[in-house]
Amino acid sequence: MRPAGGQALTMTASSRNSVFSQKFLQQIENANPTGQIWIVTDNLSSHNSLSTRTWLEDHPRIHHAFIPVGACWRNLQEGWWRIFRKAALAGRSFANPDDIAYATALATSQLNSRAKPWIWGRPTPPTRRLRRRYVYRV
Repeated sequence: MRPAGGQALTMTASSRNSVFSQKFLQQIENANPTGQIWIVTDNLSSHNSLSTRTWLEDHPRIHHAFIPVGACWRNLQEGWWRIFRKAALAGRSFANPDDIAYATALATSQLNSRAKPWIWGRPTPPTRRLRRRYVYRV
């Protein structure tokens, strides 16, 4: 997810292992052909395995930052994931993995079409205007 624009990139995988993690990192690198890339992830073993760290050494544009243990609320991805689950997966049953991949691609494209920048924290409440103004005369 790009917080500045709200756009996201998704990929379905049969497992959460280092191989698929590296394939996803490659997709991210291909989608961002220039500049530095910062990846913020949790401490899942596939994100920090020896093979993934070796892969990252061969791709110097990608920098990996880990969220501290017990601080998932710091990850903007969690908010996007909640919205994505509701759009793609909630209340649905899937017959095969291809259906899941289709629902994922469809929900991602729909969310990207109306994406807005992500901001940490709660937005400031709007200022309330007085409904009536009373004037007392003496």
